[in-house]
Amino acid sequence: MVLEGYRARFEPYLERIARPWQDWSPNRLSALAFGLTVAAAGLSALVRWTSPYLFLPVSALILLGGAFDVIDGEVARRTARASVRGDFLDHVLDRYGDLILVVGIAVSGYADPTLAFLALASLLLTSYMGTQAQAVGQGRLYSGLLSRADRLVVLAFVTFLEFDWSLPWPWAPTAPWARFHVGPLAFTVLDVAFVYFVIAGQWTAFARARRIYRAIPPGT
Repeated sequence: MVLEGYRARFEPYLERIARPWQDWSPNRLSALAFGLTVAAAGLSALVRWTSPYLFLPVSALILLGGAFDVIDGEVARRTARASVRGDFLDHVLDRYGDLILVVGIAVSGYADPTLAFLALASLLLTSYMGTQAQAVGQGRLYSGLLSRADRLVVLAFVTFLEFDWSLPWPWAPTAPWARFHVGPLAFTVLDVAFVYFVIAGQWTAFARARRIYRAIPPGT
């Protein structure tokens, strides 16, 4: 929970950012966040047949989608429109957004599909453990190394690097599709991000599962 741990510090800024959107319904904002994520996934997939320059708008769209994913909840709380139904819709759209975004990046040709699949499984398992805590009456659980905010920021950063390194800078790698070598294996920066998602996601899912299990009274 790297970024979630700083939420209280950013609360005054979140209030200012959310203020212009208070006339929007939280569900519309959730749908907007989802649409931006889908657009990012679509552009990522198009990289395969066009240019890695598209990774620049992909990075921007991921950040915008993540911002509106925070704004919808902030608006719901500030305007007393928070509801179980809206919270459910938000989580459903988030999970579909995660799925579509990772698939789009995998299709781009700049990430190993197997790593993308393993990363997606870890992300979904992490999210499942967070909501499962709520299902057994312990409230929503956000602890761990890999919250949704963390992974969106990481994906925005690595897609920006893919764009930046595709330009003819002096520091740009000569083979942009394979930059890191571990023995016979070659990894792009997106592959490295997915490897991190697998490790951090599994650690977070296990830690959450253990915390939930220990909090359940014996015999129940």
